[in-house]
Amino acid sequence: MSKLELQIAWRYLRSRRGSKLLSLISIIAIGGVLVGVSALIVIIGVMNGLQHDLREKILVGSPDIRVLSYGEDLKITDWQQVLDKVRKQPGVVAAAPFVLTEALMTTGHDYAGGVYVVGLQPEARGVPDVTTIRTHAISGDFRFASSDGQRRGVVLGKLLAARFNKWPGDSINLLSAGGGKMNPVTGGFTPRMERFEVTGIVSTGMYEYDNSYVFIALDKAQSLASLGDGVTGIEVKTTDRWQASSVGSRLVGALGWPYRTVDWEEQNHSLFQALKLEKLGMGVILLLIVLVAAFNIVSTLTMVVADKTKEIGILKAMGMPASSIRRIFFAQGLVIGVVGTALGLMLGFGAALALDRYQFIKLDAQVYFIDHLPVSTQPTDVMWIVLASIAIAAIATVYPSVQASRLFPIEAIRHE
Repeated sequence: MSKLELQIAWRYLRSRRGSKLLSLISIIAIGGVLVGVSALIVIIGVMNGLQHDLREKILVGSPDIRVLSYGEDLKITDWQQVLDKVRKQPGVVAAAPFVLTEALMTTGHDYAGGVYVVGLQPEARGVPDVTTIRTHAISGDFRFASSDGQRRGVVLGKLLAARFNKWPGDSINLLSAGGGKMNPVTGGFTPRMERFEVTGIVSTGMYEYDNSYVFIALDKAQSLASLGDGVTGIEVKTTDRWQASSVGSRLVGALGWPYRTVDWEEQNHSLFQALKLEKLGMGVILLLIVLVAAFNIVSTLTMVVADKTKEIGILKAMGMPASSIRRIFFAQGLVIGVVGTALGLMLGFGAALALDRYQFIKLDAQVYFIDHLPVSTQPTDVMWIVLASIAIAAIATVYPSVQASRLFPIEAIRHE
């Protein structure tokens, strides 16, 4: 593209003396691209932020992989041998046994509520941190050190502690089904009740953990769930979370029957698939804004062709080839697309940063699992938005530029 063609294209974008029409419609066309690009960046950033925030909050107390067992009892009795095998597998950073069961929590009053009970090894030197749950303790710790020296401590979620009004130093009761064993006399389940002392409070920012989970020592959880020396499974931390599926497959091959693995994506498959589908749908819908902006570019350049018909005829009569005429209007459309995209990037990034920093939009944590609208802009998404915007703007110049290049010089000069 020659310097002359660029100068003519720039001249056609500006308004001529006594007429503001062309400059106004050029600004409108740029504004359409700006709105489309900025909306895409903000919405895609919000969807990325939701996925990332939910994933991180879910994985606060959920490991990359869980090694479980088939069978009626759904427990692993020889877990020490299984744990040794798991730790030797490539891709495994840390592994530890856990117990997961349900219980009824009471505090000596009429009110009681169901909770999830997680049994973990007490925090100590040499005990691996498979998840980051221990780092979210806002009071006390995960040593489960009770005043009687029996490690009968319990760590409560922040909202759960507030709901029962029980804080470090207070006592609670956990009532379980006792392994589901029937009493031959009464014909009902024989419940098992254990008393614990609150020794810590944990706050993860995820409603489900903070409102429904309690953490106790592994041996006390085994007793509460009537598992004997068994555990529910082995939790595993991998070198790369995104390779958890392949590591899980290798673990199944090494352990054999009756063991199975469930990775973090499989545990929350429905949730993450719904978020991906929503992100795709929102992206396609908002891309229509850019397509509307493309129609604005077409109409703008078509009006320029109509307004500059006589000038185009003179240029062609002076020997300017049709290809140069096409390049002039291509340059106009490209300028509109590039300027609109650049302004949209600045506006979109500014809005995204403001939303993330100042948290203007609050959410109900009981419904959405998170308390505010997070934003996370990914370079790959931004690159595709920029390329799509400029490409659409360039394609929008095809019809007007072809129409301009087909004008006959004599007819164009005579045009009024």
